[in-house]
Amino acid sequence: MLAQDVKPQALIEKAFPHSNKCKRCHERVFEEWETSPLSKSIHSPAFRVSLDAYLNSPGGKDKMLCFRCHAPQSREFPDHAQLFVDHVRSGDPSLDGVACSQCHLIKQVDRAKHPPEPKYEIGSKTLYGPYKDAVQNLAHQSMDLELFQKSDLCLNCHQSVPSAANLGKANDLLGNWDRSHAVKSGKECQYCHMPEQVGESANGEKKRKVANHTFPGRVGTLRQDAAKLDVQTKIDGNKTTVTVKVQSLVPHNLPATHPAWATVVLNFEVKGKNLKTVFADSRVYGRTYADAKGQKTVFDFEAVKVLDDTVLKPEETRLETFSFPTPQDTKTFDVEAVLNYGPISGPAPFLERVEAVSSRGSQDPVFQPIEIVRRTDNVPVNK
Repeated sequence: MLAQDVKPQALIEKAFPHSNKCKRCHERVFEEWETSPLSKSIHSPAFRVSLDAYLNSPGGKDKMLCFRCHAPQSREFPDHAQLFVDHVRSGDPSLDGVACSQCHLIKQVDRAKHPPEPKYEIGSKTLYGPYKDAVQNLAHQSMDLELFQKSDLCLNCHQSVPSAANLGKANDLLGNWDRSHAVKSGKECQYCHMPEQVGESANGEKKRKVANHTFPGRVGTLRQDAAKLDVQTKIDGNKTTVTVKVQSLVPHNLPATHPAWATVVLNFEVKGKNLKTVFADSRVYGRTYADAKGQKTVFDFEAVKVLDDTVLKPEETRLETFSFPTPQDTKTFDVEAVLNYGPISGPAPFLERVEAVSSRGSQDPVFQPIEIVRRTDNVPVNK
């Protein structure tokens, strides 16, 4: 770290204590958070490459733009934008991105702003959370706020992308989530993404109901509850038609479309004699943007319009039809439909750069599909 950066970083971490300090008393919570996507908000190679692309773009003058969500404490330190940039470019930032303080110092969320804006209370020793029975301690005061059981807490970063504000509703990450059956039944974001469990909040504390901090979603077993597949096959002589019903079970867009290279992919495959693939096709659910030159772009900060939007809307059911020649040299054939979170996509230079800066290279998980649900049927051929 450069010598001149020591004081600004110390100033930031005095206001927003580093998660390593919280770990001393909240080891269970820290270990859960450490496995979560939130802990990698400014560490991931994809963010590092995207940030460089933004800063090197004609519109990349606001150095704080990306950090308002990826390191929310930056909102309180606009004069130290370059420090955050330098940390990310180092490849191993010692500043937190989204960690304990970045959430538990929020006292209010201003829904009148778009996107909603968190109001932090810094300079005191009070941390906020959802539970009334906080154990008194010497490290900090605790206060329960209803906000921590409401989706409002999450909207600061998960409702829209500031760099694509010119797109209006086309920039909406979640869709009409607030009209979903889940929300109408009283389920807030935390119900799925911070599920209650029994455990210690602080080391050695009596076990009670606490919130899980792995933030399951694309990562974690929660994705297996994100969608259902139903397959109907109709053989008509030499032609077979398969209808796949894709049913989203989540109360928001699937996928939530930031970054723009995020997709969900339905892979369809027919296997005939000796399990040889005789037909394959796919459907991609996502959002495709165009830049000012009319070219496709995966960067929301370059987007001026939406070329295509196939995102599965909240709790939507979509029917997909596939037609192919009926396999003739077998008594049965297999029909397989798999819904995956797609691997990172985009132009070759972007993908090559992500691979180059990742310590795992092409083996980085971002390059691998993540299965949501699979359906396989064995179909008899009536001759």
